[in-house]
Amino acid sequence: MPSIGCRLKQGLTMETSKGYNMRFEPLGQKMFTRRNWLLRCSILINVAVLLYIGSHVMIGGGNNFTSGGGFLLQEQQQQQQPAASALQLPPFLPQQQQPTPKNVNSEASFAEEKLVVAGTGNANSEPAAAAAPPSAAIGDSGGGNLPEAGQVVGNIGVVGSSSSATELNNTQSDGYIVTGDEKELDERVRSLLNCYERDYDQQTLQRGDFWVLQNYVRAEHGELKCHESITYTTHADYTFLDNLVPLLERWNAPISIAMHAPGTDFQPTLDSIKYLRDCVPGNQLVRAFATFHIYFGTKHIPKSVPKAQDALKTGYNCSLPAPYFNVSSGHLYKAQKKLLYPVNVGRNIARDSALTHFILASDIELYPNPGLVKKFLEMIARNEQYLRRKAPRVFPLSIFEVDENSPVPHDKTELQEFLRNGKAIPFHKRVCASCHGVPKSKEWMAANETDELSVFHIGKRTGYYVHWEPIYIGTHADPHYDERLSWEGKSDKMTQGYSLCVLDYEFHILDNAFLVHKPGIKVLKKDNRRAMLAGKTNQLIRKIIYPELKIMYGMRKGCAI
Repeated sequence: MPSIGCRLKQGLTMETSKGYNMRFEPLGQKMFTRRNWLLRCSILINVAVLLYIGSHVMIGGGNNFTSGGGFLLQEQQQQQQPAASALQLPPFLPQQQQPTPKNVNSEASFAEEKLVVAGTGNANSEPAAAAAPPSAAIGDSGGGNLPEAGQVVGNIGVVGSSSSATELNNTQSDGYIVTGDEKELDERVRSLLNCYERDYDQQTLQRGDFWVLQNYVRAEHGELKCHESITYTTHADYTFLDNLVPLLERWNAPISIAMHAPGTDFQPTLDSIKYLRDCVPGNQLVRAFATFHIYFGTKHIPKSVPKAQDALKTGYNCSLPAPYFNVSSGHLYKAQKKLLYPVNVGRNIARDSALTHFILASDIELYPNPGLVKKFLEMIARNEQYLRRKAPRVFPLSIFEVDENSPVPHDKTELQEFLRNGKAIPFHKRVCASCHGVPKSKEWMAANETDELSVFHIGKRTGYYVHWEPIYIGTHADPHYDERLSWEGKSDKMTQGYSLCVLDYEFHILDNAFLVHKPGIKVLKKDNRRAMLAGKTNQLIRKIIYPELKIMYGMRKGCAI
């Protein structure tokens, strides 16, 4: 009878004293099984590592693709609106309409960024805020993490590829352009924006109850590249066209202006355009930069409307006075027919027709400080950290009024002198101070002018500023103005401001940029008709527009119309 040891070597079954059967494998076979198991595990681990590395390579490629196409998606959203879940949209396009948690105190975090860099260490100190150099390099805060190279850069633009990002990093020092070369500036802005080119066609369109002659009289700048400049977009009837040349002398860049010209107002409007292009000192600026669109209601079509190519065939007799000279609004067809001025229709027409990515939607009587366009694009090219925050943003300008006999200040230093001697005041201070009160305005006015344009403070349209009507440099992605609202009914920008608030926009207030109203300080005047129309407008907003906005954009604590 073989021993137990022999039986184990042979791999036989052993019956224990308790009746259990135990199977013993030969020693060599057991070691072979273990090696086989280890080999299989090793193969699985290697496959897992390879899949992990491959997934990171694919993700990196995908992000670069998204970055390169981000702004194209943003600017084509009205033509092709992809599902938010299907494509990664740039951060300035909300991926959902429901409100998201607000960034942790973005105003305080931005102030802290600037103060830490300045070495003051006190985020609540007013003198420190004024002393902090606006163009200092600003560190990141809890309000927004910096993206990696090649990722979306805020709602300013994108770096199209990692190689572009490397090129940009190699040409800047502490966030500033090294050479100052104009071509380099152009290339840097172009690569950051990667924006969508727009056509410059002359078209006859219908927009709700209005006919629109888009690009009816075109500026001679031709088809601008979208990154090359900023377009000042505005609206008017022909009685306001005396402001155009003073505006252009300071802006010196493209202007898109929508002219309301119903009925018999059409011909003097066209004559005024001819006069400005042919007769006035500064007419070369008008020819070079001003593009005119004309619109009128479908029930108030002029008797004759020349084709765009024929509109300027007959020049204006320059021995005659300007058609808009000494003409009051009471002489307008609009006044005689008791029409309301469709201010937001004009704003949207001018804005939608702008060729550039950046637009300043403003009023024709508001004059910017000279040199603003170039300095703003230089700021974009520097692409400092506060421009890379992930929240959507616009760039508001502080607004002022000067007395009737004062010139319009050219720079902030001159403006500060006007404020000290009482020749200038904040805009609408005596009409509606809260409507144009700018966050940190006292600190802004106290801070010294610098050579660079930068962001002085990041604010929100909440709290005391819940009814703020900012005028700002933005993009085509920003919400439109509600075209049901009129100038006479007031509150025409309030609903758009509410939309910005609900979408959690940041307001990057520019330090050395401002607007000044045509000389003459406004005071509150009693107007029974406007008061009646304002009451009707408030009802329209409360009962119809506000409920619509809540459905379309959602709600956010602290936002109000």
